[in-house]
Order: sequence, then C-alpha cells, then structure tokens
Amino acid sequence: MKISEILNKKEFIVSFEFFPPKKEENEHILFETIEKLKPFNPDFVSITYGAGGSTRDKTAYWTKLIKKDFDINVMMHLTCIAATKSDIDANLSMLEQEGIENILALRGDPPRDFPEDKIKKEFRYAYELVSFIKNRGDFSVGVAGYPEGHIESENLEKDIEHLKQKVDCGADFVVTQLFFDNTYFYDFLDRAAKYNINVPIIPGIMPITNINQVIKFTEMCGATVPETLIKEMIDKSEEDMFKIGVEYAIKQCIDLKKNGVRGLHFYTLNKSEATKLVLEGLL
Repeated sequence: MKISEILNKKEFIVSFEFFPPKKEENEHILFETIEKLKPFNPDFVSITYGAGGSTRDKTAYWTKLIKKDFDINVMMHLTCIAATKSDIDANLSMLEQEGIENILALRGDPPRDFPEDKIKKEFRYAYELVSFIKNRGDFSVGVAGYPEGHIESENLEKDIEHLKQKVDCGADFVVTQLFFDNTYFYDFLDRAAKYNINVPIIPGIMPITNINQVIKFTEMCGATVPETLIKEMIDKSEEDMFKIGVEYAIKQCIDLKKNGVRGLHFYTLNKSEATKLVLEGLL
C-alpha cells in the first residue's frame, strides 16, 4: 500500500528503518529484529541504500524479502548520485514487478574515494530523482528533511528551499533526519509552513544506547546531542546508558505526540530492544 494513502487514512503512523546486513552470518539478526518489532504493526519499514549504491543488490533483496516473507509494507531507499537514468529505471522496473509502491528518494553520497570527475552527471540532486520517478511510474515518494539543516547546506533557509524544491517535484511526504532536541523539529515545521510545504512530515527517532557511538555519528550528520544528556550518560555502564537513553527517547516521543506529529520513524540500527521499550512506554 502506498504510504501517501496510509497518511491520508490515519492520523498517526509508526515505521522502522533497517539496513542490509553486509555479512550473511549477520542476516539472522535482522530476521530476529523484524520478528520482535512486527507485533507493533508498523505502517511501513524502510531499507537503506549504501553510499553510491554499495549495497544496492542487498537493498533490493531485503526489500523483496520483507514484503514477501513478513507481509510488511516496505519502502526502499534509492539514491541517485553516481547513477544513470538506466540504473534508476532498472530499479523502478524491479519494484513495479515486485508490487512495491514506496520509495525514499535521496541524493546519497558518492562511493568512498570515488573521483568527482568520474561521477555521472545525470542526477545531481534529489529533486531530479523525485521528478524522474514521478514521471516514470506510479510510486509514493518520500524525501529526507533535516531539522538542523543538511550538513552541506549554506544555512537553514537554503536547506528548506531545497526541501520545497523536492516537494514541488512531487514528493508525497518527508521523513526527517534523527534529532534529540524537539525544539529543532518544531522550528523545522515552522520553516516548512513558511514555505508552504504542506505534505506530512514524519520525525526520525533514534534512542541513544551508547553515547560515544552517537556522538561520533552525529558529528557526521550534524545532529546535536543535548549537553545535559551527554553529562548524564558519560562514565555510566552500558546498562545504565541504555536505560537513560530509552527513558529520554520515551519523553521525547511523548512530547512529539502531544504536539500532533503525524507519526514516528525509528532508526533501529537493526536492533529491537530500545525501539520496543520506547513504544511500550508510549502505550
């Protein structure tokens, strides 16, 4: 089912993001994670696409597998950097053949150590991919939003202009990058409204379970971890960090729900326990 149709029918949705295991011996972990989270009846799950399509085959494999074996609505990430129109068309044909109607359209990052002058120029930005997909087939297309601005953006205004461009090209909904301070998300909604971005915006949530890992990750994507939370978690045991992080995420999600968000999209990191506890804490 198209995510755009689900959003038209439901006031609040829940979704999960997974990534394709790089090693076959780790595939059972993702199987187990999906099994443990399926009872929460996600409205959809998404499967990530590696830099420059580095996990393209595995992304397609897991997208098809989850739809077939787990009977869960699925959205495949699709990146366009270093891709040709024929590459994208082949992916779209595969999705049509498998009856998969949902795509998260992303620019993506170039393959590591890939020379800039060798990157194909058919797609430079995500809005071009959105336009291509919408003109090519009958898909529900989501795009990424950045509450604190994309790490490469000049400023927040330019960042929201880029989002507006993606929506004007046909994006049906927005899934945000993770954030840990809801103020950034509410400010993002205000900027979106100012630019007449009227599609549903779904906040991305990742419970913190290891502070050092999260600080490293957020340095790459530009998200801010509140100093008070860092101080509370520093020098704590793994068990205590996990507990603090889950409790913080529960409070964060309760506040978001009170303020009328359209749903919650959980970045699971292929683990179930933290997301499971957060959802149970919202009941």
